[in-house]
Amino acid sequence: MAGFQLNRRTFIQGAGAALTFSAWQGRGLAAEYPPRVKRVGLIGAGWYGKSDLFRLIQVRDVEVIAVCDVDNNHLEEAGKLISERQASGKVPVLYTDYRQMLADHAFDLVLIGTPDHWHARQAIDAMAAGAHLYLQKPVSVDVLEGEAIRSAARKYNRKVQIGTQRRSTPHLMDAKERIIDQGLLGNVSHVEMCCYYHMRRDGNPPEEPVPDFLDYDMWTGPAPLRPYDGLPHGSWWRTFMEYGNGITGDMCVHMFDTVRWLLQLGWPKRVSATGGIYVQKGGKSTIADTQTAVFEYEELNCVWQHRTWGTPTDPEYPWAFIIYGDKGTLKGSVMKYEFIPVGKGERITKEVVYEREAFPEDVGEPRIELHVAPATRRHMLNLLSAIENDHLPVADVEEGHISSASCILANLSMRLDRPLTYDPQQKICIDDPEATALLKRPYRAPWLHPGV
Repeated sequence: MAGFQLNRRTFIQGAGAALTFSAWQGRGLAAEYPPRVKRVGLIGAGWYGKSDLFRLIQVRDVEVIAVCDVDNNHLEEAGKLISERQASGKVPVLYTDYRQMLADHAFDLVLIGTPDHWHARQAIDAMAAGAHLYLQKPVSVDVLEGEAIRSAARKYNRKVQIGTQRRSTPHLMDAKERIIDQGLLGNVSHVEMCCYYHMRRDGNPPEEPVPDFLDYDMWTGPAPLRPYDGLPHGSWWRTFMEYGNGITGDMCVHMFDTVRWLLQLGWPKRVSATGGIYVQKGGKSTIADTQTAVFEYEELNCVWQHRTWGTPTDPEYPWAFIIYGDKGTLKGSVMKYEFIPVGKGERITKEVVYEREAFPEDVGEPRIELHVAPATRRHMLNLLSAIENDHLPVADVEEGHISSASCILANLSMRLDRPLTYDPQQKICIDDPEATALLKRPYRAPWLHPGV
């Protein structure tokens, strides 16, 4: 691992030129970046919004000029922490309405870390206001939102990096170069993906008054207005289909996107899924605790399985992908990869990369995912290169849309109990008017859906 012992100056100036694998250099990340300070805004200043922003601050001298969140506690904490981290020491201007923030400032880049039901409206409005985007995954909560975001990015000529940062994860980039690109798997005709984390929050908390520091109506925005039963932050909102797409929309999107990137796959020709709430039936949660989905390609099936109960199939790979070829198998996760050859070939493994020496402040940051921080830094550098050198980022909005929409289609297939074939040109499910009608969720007034 000696190639990864780089100091902060080398990392920032060379964008990882000290690293050994050429896949990173091939994206143009080894070049020095111009010193121009970028004007940055953040919409959604909770856990992951701040985490993404702090990774950006680590690799570029940006000026965070404004932050928006509907929770005043989040907002004040973010302002303080940002002032301590950015070079100017300034506290950004704080907003509770992102529309006012966009109206008051000109941004080069806006980061969006809000819940999924807000992504489309905020992403499109930020691009229309002149900003490039770092948009957390999934791209959208319905298929036509994703189509609208992709169209807006092309219309306004904005670079949009989606937070599917497995494409910038050092050990998985190494797997792509050493295993996939060298053809060590042979003919690939089956993929398995899974998540067995017990991450589905449940329970029956009572209704209660909305606290003064939270604008709950604005937090809800275009989604259905549920009775308030506690802070939605963290993982509580994720347990409701009103705001997202369950475990499949949250976790499958990462692994499916990784597999698509590794194998150069586009839209699946057909999506099918079964599942539901089979075990954890006692609480308010509306997301499936069990689901199997199949994303079909020509002579290749990508199969997803999640359970939020029981034990993992393989305890070493509780959230993972396994790509089967006739010459070998590649097992990958956020923590490592293994290549297992058929016969007597060489077994190849690589562990997750940490950068504690280059970025010691990572260790003390509350709730940081230390294994993800190096990938997010590379993801940010790749986006900056895309903006400044006019190329598509590695997790371009179209790639993120395909992965997100495919997971949404899996949920629709489960709901309708039949396979679906989506046509991205016509923006319909072929020969299925009922499914086509479900590609667009209704918005709560006065918010307007951006889709066709």
